Amino acid sequence: MNGPIDIVIYHNPDCGTSRNTLAMIRNAGIEPHVVEYLKTPPSRALLVQLVDRMGISLRELLREKGTPYAELGLQDESLTDAQLLDEMMEHPILINRPIVVSPMGVRLCRPSEAVLDILPVPQRGAFAKEDGEIVVDADGRRIA
Repeated sequence: MNGPIDIVIYHNPDCGTSRNTLAMIRNAGIEPHVVEYLKTPPSRALLVQLVDRMGISLRELLREKGTPYAELGLQDESLTDAQLLDEMMEHPILINRPIVVSPMGVRLCRPSEAVLDILPVPQRGAFAKEDGEIVVDADGRRIA
């Protein structure tokens, strides 16, 4: 690709999956636009657009662990998308992460190596996650 590559990551620096995803983007030689979504949450309209572009349901984007999910009763399947959105706007920690927007698509990168499917350039070398799991070899190829 010629010119700069526009990648956006909705990131939480306290999340290992998010940190690994960001590191893989950088391992491809791309410096993404990093949005710390807990400090600067996406608007309601943008969140709806991101969910649509990912091809998932709003419920699939809800984060349960370490959030007020249970306290808010969000496991109730009768809640509408509008009600879920209301809670996500009120409590951005409910938005699962990281979400990556690239010229090749939008993806909730869980696991972190899912980002490799939407990066328009290959990895520049080996990559291991913070836990030591090797996901890219020395030649920049994804390890199955």
